[in-house]
Amino acid sequence: MPLAIASAPNPSNDLHIAYLDYLQQTGRGNAAYSWAARVFFGRWPDPRGWVAESLETRLSAGSSTRPIITFLMLHRVLQPGYDYLLERKLSSIWREIKDSPLRPDLDRFMTAAAELGFTERVRFATGSQVPVRLLIQTGRSLDRITVADLDEFRAACQERETRTGKGNKHYLAAASNAQRVLFHLGIVDELPRSGGPVPFTQRLSGLQPPIRETMIAYLERKRATCQPKTVSAIATRLKHFGVFLADIDPELGSIAELDRRKHIEPYLTSLVDAISAKNNELITVADRSRRVLALMGFLTDITEWGWPQAPPRKLMFRDDVPKLPHTLPRYLPVDIDRRLTEVLTEGPGNELAATTLRLQRACGLRIGEVLDLELDCVHEVPDHGHWLKIPLGKLETERMIPIDDDILDLIDHITAIRSHGRPMPHPRYRRPAQFLFTHHGRRLSQSAVRHELNRAAQAAGLDHLTPHQLRHTYATALVNAGVSLQALMALLGHVSAEMSLRYGRLFDTTVRAEYERGLDLAKQQARTSTTGRIGLPLADITGGADWKDTPLLKSRLAGGFCLRAPAQDACPYANICEHCPSFHTEASSLPILAAQRVDAEALARDAEQRGWITEAQRHQRLIARLDTLINEAQAG
Repeated sequence: MPLAIASAPNPSNDLHIAYLDYLQQTGRGNAAYSWAARVFFGRWPDPRGWVAESLETRLSAGSSTRPIITFLMLHRVLQPGYDYLLERKLSSIWREIKDSPLRPDLDRFMTAAAELGFTERVRFATGSQVPVRLLIQTGRSLDRITVADLDEFRAACQERETRTGKGNKHYLAAASNAQRVLFHLGIVDELPRSGGPVPFTQRLSGLQPPIRETMIAYLERKRATCQPKTVSAIATRLKHFGVFLADIDPELGSIAELDRRKHIEPYLTSLVDAISAKNNELITVADRSRRVLALMGFLTDITEWGWPQAPPRKLMFRDDVPKLPHTLPRYLPVDIDRRLTEVLTEGPGNELAATTLRLQRACGLRIGEVLDLELDCVHEVPDHGHWLKIPLGKLETERMIPIDDDILDLIDHITAIRSHGRPMPHPRYRRPAQFLFTHHGRRLSQSAVRHELNRAAQAAGLDHLTPHQLRHTYATALVNAGVSLQALMALLGHVSAEMSLRYGRLFDTTVRAEYERGLDLAKQQARTSTTGRIGLPLADITGGADWKDTPLLKSRLAGGFCLRAPAQDACPYANICEHCPSFHTEASSLPILAAQRVDAEALARDAEQRGWITEAQRHQRLIARLDTLINEAQAG
């Protein structure tokens, strides 16, 4: 219970006696502490008068006086101000708290923090940095702490940093942790804000006022029909154009005054050499395309809407959009996929993030989809097994995909290691939801998942990977297994066949079958002869020309010759015996070697004429080796 001082006839005397009793009970009493307490109460008979002193005076208390101040704070007599509390380290707080009225509240807080998965070090650091100070300064119990109290604490941290230059990141991080614990205790109804979009006025602050006002109005209008992330991306891309205008034409008074030759074309040209702020490298063609499309959409929309700020003439055209390269999906080869999975399963990293990546790979999910999974995402359909419900994602569609027992076991393991707590607001619907991937009282972030993938890739000896490559790998495995296009679309959540056909181009079974059929036909024709001997290849096409003149890769062998289709590339075993150090010859073989050399010269010339440089070099190396063998046979 707090010490009552307001109604006491002699509050300083009662407090002094209570403090001396406390020192005696805890075995920490000494003359210095007693004398310091007597001096303190002599100067401030009502201890609350000490709070009105300057911060310099409050902080000037010596080591003998600080214990009486701590005693009064922990017994809810003093509320010394956050400026004082943030300067005091309160190093002995956990020892002093045991015998104070604050102990039940602190014990409750620490228990909840442990249930959310915070380590002991983080729990004690957070408890001493924020809850203790909140309980002291507010004079209220833990149940009565509000978000406004946390905001006041954060504001005091910012004021301290401004006043002293001392960093406050540890205090702000602890305040975020404390708010999460209080949320899961049901004391506050808001989770701490983690990032989030910066207001448009702040993001576009460097633009000319007329340009900025039009762009902000446009972005506010787009919020009605687009997702917040989409509007944020448009804001970023329009900002690049606005900054460009401010640089080349600071006197521009309105979007309506834009000129294609003066503003649009120079901007399009500047994008070729634009540098990314993320990696200080040239922006990609895809980024250039997105910036152009955002600007084109902006100008088109305000024109169609009839805004007075719209340019009177059309300024941008379809050909202004850079052509995108049609790259194939970046899947992981089987050996790399297996090695990465082993590291994610056995590695010492972030276990929850590792299981996120394993589930993403097993089900082919986008990273946003896997992190949005809710605790009840598994559905059992009688006679049809278990299915995983994928929430609304990139294409605003939901879907169900079948899962096997291994994936079920993985989800059960995730459920066991996730941190439990109060349902959190769903970012899309704002309804309370229990998410599958929760950690320390908050949802697992994309950055944590990417960090774990980087760690696993490095441990496996791999280059940089992205989570989306796991989705590509899943889709590629399905294509290799012969899954139909319709099934692939359903499993991946694609709304058009074109999206899924990208994976079909990786390993097109029709192309492979035609290749094998044509190759077999060429081999059969090369072996066919009406005389029963090794005949001319493709004789019906070449008109009976000599084998050395056929448009194939050719090699003279000791007992015949070899013909390969150009698509097969050079044979790795061609003339392997002639080049082997163990190969020996004798004078009786000189006619064969000489004939082989004549043929090799003819084949080298033929390859050079056809532009097959590596094939010609292969024959030249054989000629040099035959010369050596002929000389050795003649010398023997």
